[in-house]
Amino acid sequence: MKATGIVRRIDDLGRVVIPKEIRRTMRIKEGAPLEIFTNNDGEVIFKKYSPVGELSESADIYTEILNKQIKNTVFLTDNEYVISASGQYKKDLFERRISRGVEELIEKRKLYTYKIGDSRINAVDSSEKHHIGILSPIIVSGDIIGAVGVLTGDMGNVPSESDAKLVQTISGLIAKQMEI
Repeated sequence: MKATGIVRRIDDLGRVVIPKEIRRTMRIKEGAPLEIFTNNDGEVIFKKYSPVGELSESADIYTEILNKQIKNTVFLTDNEYVISASGQYKKDLFERRISRGVEELIEKRKLYTYKIGDSRINAVDSSEKHHIGILSPIIVSGDIIGAVGVLTGDMGNVPSESDAKLVQTISGLIAKQMEI
């Protein structure tokens, strides 16, 4: 754990304010859910909650099946990190922070399919070689909780319409599973 040197007092209602600098650095937005953990040393730990992260076993199955159908690297994200990936570049993507470009695509709330002439969008931070071919947000009860994506491949090939429909179907299935 990293000390910040910031001290806050608990108010009479049991609230603690997380400083703006920490919220900005950690990308914690107003209304973001946080999990609270404690340990035997008296530490209280706040962690951003990821409902998609709870699907880790199912997520691996979805990405594996989709990879076999599309024959390209497939990944599943929450709103910050790749939580599952399958295919040639699995190790390059897994547990990496998604790029700002992917965040912007997810916020648009619609299916994205790469077309020749489009700007290339990196899948994860600090990677210039893995670009988005297809990205479909996962929306549960009006909230965006992540996305299902496919890379373009080494040749920058344009994804097919049927591949895009498959990705959209998987993101819809995951959304339904989260509603239950």
